[in-house]
Amino acid sequence: MEVGTYFGVGEEWLALAAIALFFLAMILCLEFGRRLGQRARGRQDDGPVGVATIDAALFALLGLLIAFTFSGAAARFEGRRELIRDEANAIGTAYLRVDLVNAGAQPVLRQNFRDYVDARLSVYAHVTDPVSTRAAVAKVGQLQATLWRNAVAAAGATPGPQASTVLLPAINAMFDMATTRMVAAQAHPPRVIYFMLGFLALACSMTAGFGMANGNRKREWLHVMAFSTSIAMTLYVIIDLEYPRVGLFTISHADQILIDVRNSMGTAPR
Repeated sequence: MEVGTYFGVGEEWLALAAIALFFLAMILCLEFGRRLGQRARGRQDDGPVGVATIDAALFALLGLLIAFTFSGAAARFEGRRELIRDEANAIGTAYLRVDLVNAGAQPVLRQNFRDYVDARLSVYAHVTDPVSTRAAVAKVGQLQATLWRNAVAAAGATPGPQASTVLLPAINAMFDMATTRMVAAQAHPPRVIYFMLGFLALACSMTAGFGMANGNRKREWLHVMAFSTSIAMTLYVIIDLEYPRVGLFTISHADQILIDVRNSMGTAPR
């Protein structure tokens, strides 16, 4: 799978363009609905009847779908930030347990750890560059193999079972956290949900415009702009939260805890 799928590379401009077009589409639907309402009122003295229930059902469904989608996006955003903390804790714990192996094997293992953390930070440092990100992901895999091989050899050369039973599980947990973060980066709702949101928003725009029809043909621009802007911005925030490495809301600041762990290892701190 492409690295861009993990992190939303290139999604920020696509999202902005889509939201801008969607905003204009909502205004057009409001105007189209208003004109339909004008025609309906011209044919009926009492105006359209029996549509309030349908309007309420459509807006309730739109609100419910937005609420669930927004809640899920916010939860995933927070979960990804917590995973950075968990990975930093796992790396710090494994690094401390290097003390359990023979002193002669420790320098190599400690350098392996430094290289590994540098590679992990590089994965998320330039997510807008798919080539660099793919190279960083590949390097992480190579360093995992090297670190594990050296850790197994060091634990085997250390008297007693303590190094094997304490160090190796900690390193394995550290690798598992890297995989968990990668899987979490791919966790997004099916795109059909976003299409459904867009369809409902446009449908509600038409019904709202229909209800705003009046005899003097006056357009309620304040209400039109307020409704269109509110829905469009809400959808943009949802998309932005789903791709937290680009856009307005990012979790890049949470990487500082991993940088602090790397700096605690010494030798050319970042």
